[in-house]
Amino acid sequence: MQATLTDIPLAGPLAAYRGLEDAPLAARIEAVRRRMGRRLVILGHHYQQDGVIAHADLQGDSYQLSKSAAEREACEAIVFCGVHFMAETADILANRPEQVAARAGRRVTVVLPDLAAGCSMADMAAIEQVEDAWADLGSVVDTADITPVTYINSAASLKAFCGRHGGIVCTSSNAEAVLKWAFARRRRVLFFPDQHLGRNTARRMGIPLGEMCVWNPHEPTLGGNSASQVQGSRVILWQGHCSVHAMFRPEHVDACRQAQPGVKILVHPECSMEVVDKADLVGSTSFILKQVEQAPAGTQWAIGTELHLVKRLEKNHPEQQIRFLSPVMCMCATMYRIDLAHLCWSLEHLEAGQPVNTIEVDAETAKWAVTALERMLAVS
Repeated sequence: MQATLTDIPLAGPLAAYRGLEDAPLAARIEAVRRRMGRRLVILGHHYQQDGVIAHADLQGDSYQLSKSAAEREACEAIVFCGVHFMAETADILANRPEQVAARAGRRVTVVLPDLAAGCSMADMAAIEQVEDAWADLGSVVDTADITPVTYINSAASLKAFCGRHGGIVCTSSNAEAVLKWAFARRRRVLFFPDQHLGRNTARRMGIPLGEMCVWNPHEPTLGGNSASQVQGSRVILWQGHCSVHAMFRPEHVDACRQAQPGVKILVHPECSMEVVDKADLVGSTSFILKQVEQAPAGTQWAIGTELHLVKRLEKNHPEQQIRFLSPVMCMCATMYRIDLAHLCWSLEHLEAGQPVNTIEVDAETAKWAVTALERMLAVS
């Protein structure tokens, strides 16, 4: 038997919220939003479920969401419906020392409704592994000649590593501009944690595969490479990937073209090189959205990115024919962890002055992470 709106107290245990149906949860979420007003900002990443997105003040990509929330002067709390590294970035940007000083020492509280909402790609590069790789690289090449570049989809500790070592952060939108910046300063790049974004971007810039190597952090010697392979590489790619985008295969593209002549294949650059090579258009989430929004009625699309986003595009653009590129329905399982129960539970605790699942990056890590992020902003 389902619980009703009055069955549990405000700010009760999470288990009690899980017994509520969506309608009362949604009503309670909206009640908190009304009462807190501009003091609260709920961020919803594109990959979230529709029911969660419906309550977001801002919807978008991880970095832009964090940046927009940090710029809201009245904001006292950010609830990020996304994954762990996104909430870290929001904390870093909203609580820069000068901003905290301007608020008379008050920090913006950042909450992640479910701490288990992580990112499998981000988890493929731990700070200890990157530091070990850097030391190993130094045994065969001069690390002063390497720029570390981390994708925004990474832990704050990796952003800080880049900040300390003259490196930079990139997004899927500005990866090429960032790599050009890096190569203007040093000969080599260590790109982590997503090998596919790094490889696809470098190839588009004209760097041949023969000048790239893949660093496997689980291999005991030079990431599984010979000294000559490392020395001959301009781009050292971390062996990481997005579990969702890795599901798309070149045969899926072939099948779509055969079944639907005239279809346009639109994919994210986190897809493999083989898929990207067969696609008509390749770009970030914002690029994908823009292409669909600007396309004429009747355009046929097969889109290779996260399922919830594709389904939302299909719903919002009935004048076009939109389908998911893969026959396998793959979604971001960690994003999917955040549901209305977690959102309502975290919001009511926040309003009651008992915030749960707060994210706070230590000052030293935040300082160097901001350095890497500011370099990215200067490039973009």
